[in-house]
Amino acid sequence: MSRFFEELDYRPTPIGAISLRRRHELRLGVDVLEIKLGDEHLMSDLFTASEIALADLGLAACEGKSLDVVVGGLGLGYTARTVLGSERCRSLLVVEYLEAVIDWHESGLLPLGPELTGDQRCRLVEGDFFAMARGGTGFDAGAPGRQFDAILLDIDHSPDALLDARSTSFYQPEGLAELAAHLRPGGIFGLWSDDRENSAFTERLAGVFAGAWAEPVTFHNPLQDRPFTQTVYLARKAGCCSTPKHQQT
Repeated sequence: MSRFFEELDYRPTPIGAISLRRRHELRLGVDVLEIKLGDEHLMSDLFTASEIALADLGLAACEGKSLDVVVGGLGLGYTARTVLGSERCRSLLVVEYLEAVIDWHESGLLPLGPELTGDQRCRLVEGDFFAMARGGTGFDAGAPGRQFDAILLDIDHSPDALLDARSTSFYQPEGLAELAAHLRPGGIFGLWSDDRENSAFTERLAGVFAGAWAEPVTFHNPLQDRPFTQTVYLARKAGCCSTPKHQQT
């Protein structure tokens, strides 16, 4: 491999070949870690603001000091690390469909891996998040029916741009209601999206949860030298918690 490009790993998966690559971005003079699924770009450590915001906004909306959290989608680990960075986090369960991604963290091939695997509060679980959301057992096989204070999801590009057919029904009212069953009263569902807010989806969330709102996350895109906006959707299950003034119902 040249000093400008290195493929660190490449594996077939049930949804296509996945690769972990390190390349030198000449325009910026920095090395970039990125994951691709086939020819599709999944994630890069050049853009992590919204992955971090998913955790920050999700936990900020939660009540209580000892939070049990699920993160759907491990990726490069930025959402999980941000959750663990909160003193309010009591436990974190990270559900990842692709075995390779978990291996990259556990082997230390990804920089955040040792930090995640070395934290006793954190457990990486290989599994299908969407199947777990539909099932009565839920996300913790060792504690069937366990409920959580927050479930934060970063798998598909957006509710309308899916990686594969597994999640087709998840973003519909029935699928969202099944997900809500795994939250404690007042619990928070957070969803990352690569797009600006889709108001129809926010309304769909509000039809299932006690309230829902969307937070824009704007950051500078150095490759295009302009601001770029993504979205974190948040929804609160009915319960004893207060409702933010900007929340839509």
